[in-house]
Amino acid sequence: MKEVWTLAEFRHGKLNPISFELLNRGKNLAQKLNTSLASVVIGYNIKKEDIDELIKRGADKVYVVDDIRLENFMVETYAKVILKLLDEYNPDIFIAAATTIGRTLMPYIAVKKQTGLTADCTVLDIEEETENLLQTRPAIGGNILATIKTPNTKPQMATVRPHSTKPSPPDKTKKGEVIYKQFDNEAFNAKTKYIKFVKDESQQINIQDAKIIVAGGRGLGKAENFKLIEELADLLGGAVGASRDVVDRGWKTYPHQIGLSGKTVSPALYIAVGISGAIQHIAGMQTSENIIAINKDPEAQIFKISNLGIVGDLHEILPLLIERIKEYKKKGAN
Repeated sequence: MKEVWTLAEFRHGKLNPISFELLNRGKNLAQKLNTSLASVVIGYNIKKEDIDELIKRGADKVYVVDDIRLENFMVETYAKVILKLLDEYNPDIFIAAATTIGRTLMPYIAVKKQTGLTADCTVLDIEEETENLLQTRPAIGGNILATIKTPNTKPQMATVRPHSTKPSPPDKTKKGEVIYKQFDNEAFNAKTKYIKFVKDESQQINIQDAKIIVAGGRGLGKAENFKLIEELADLLGGAVGASRDVVDRGWKTYPHQIGLSGKTVSPALYIAVGISGAIQHIAGMQTSENIIAINKDPEAQIFKISNLGIVGDLHEILPLLIERIKEYKKKGAN
């Protein structure tokens, strides 16, 4: 039986919504292979409602490993558990999100299984003639899309860019099989030791969870001018994003970076300020529902994907915009 597996991310007592995006990806693959779709969730104190939600979102089966020794993410321990599952059930395809967990865990597993892995895919499909997994991802700095397949080894593995697809709505009538697994102490032996988790406090809202993002680019001129971006984001209740060039210059830290080498985001509103629109940046935010661009160059690439483009000096436009929003909020409060 050629099962398609997805990795459900469970951390700090919560199921990451990225798990549902993966199920939507996996559903298409499973249908083309005429097989079942399974989700693998490992951690500690996994709630029944989380397992039920995975089924409602598309999983025909859910493999569950619930153990206190899996409370904190440790790549070696998580990999050992998943390798045991892979050895026992032999799925044909195994996909995960290109998150911190997926980007750390999947390469480790691929090496141990001596199989292929394609990272940061934007498209997954099935080749009709061979039923191989077709894994498409940006290459050569995002200038081309390469389609890769690994026909000689199993499972075929890939990580998928977060927010590159939408999750399916829940089907409350769907039923599925839940398989609980336990393993002996050997699976939990590791050379590394968990010390503590340090949360990124550089912004209150996780950039990939934000409904509104205000992102700044090189056009801001210097790091101090990011205060305008931060003030606008704060007024709108959003998060602060940045282009790679800005991060390379040290104006903002990596957790703010949006693009091929940073985070992929899909907020309801994306405001790009002083960002020209390099293809690498656009690849990380083009699925945003509404895009507003502010740039003094009328030929900037960012305008080609914007719902609203403002050509002008951001140093004149942003202070006016901030002032108007403050006035609007003040009137609303009164």
